[in-house]
Amino acid sequence: MRHCKKRYKLGRNSSHRRCLFANMLKSLVVSGRIETTLTKAKALRPLADRLITLAKSGSIAARRKVAARLMLRYNRLSPKESRMARGGDLSVYNNDRHVLNVLFSDLGARFVSRNGGYTRVLKMGRRVGDCSDLCVLEYLPG
Repeated sequence: MRHCKKRYKLGRNSSHRRCLFANMLKSLVVSGRIETTLTKAKALRPLADRLITLAKSGSIAARRKVAARLMLRYNRLSPKESRMARGGDLSVYNNDRHVLNVLFSDLGARFVSRNGGYTRVLKMGRRVGDCSDLCVLEYLPG
C-alpha cells in the first residue's frame, strides 16, 4: 500500500530532483522570486518555507542544515585569491556564501513576526510550447 507516499516526483530520479530543488531554492533566496511551472512551485513551496523557519532561529546548526539542503559548496581559494579576499575583493568566492548571508540576515529578519506562510504562488497562464501552467513563486513583502 502507498500510505504516506505523496510527493511530487516531476519525472526525475531522487538525486536529480534534489539538485533541481537546491538550484531553484538558491535562485529564490537571491532574487526573491522565480518563474516556474505550477507543479514545481507547489513542490518547492514547503521547502522554501522551511528555509525561512531555519533562518529565523539563526543558530550554527540551522546554518549547517540550510547548507546541506541547498547543497552549498565552498570553493578552496588559492593563495592569490585569499590575499584578494582579505583585501576586500569578495568576487573570488562563489555565490554560495552570498546565499547564506541573504537568507539569514535579510529574509530571517523580515519574517520574525510571522508564523508561517512566507511564500505565495501567482498563476501567470500557460507556456506556448507545451501548454504547461506557469506561475511566479515569491517571498511575501514582510
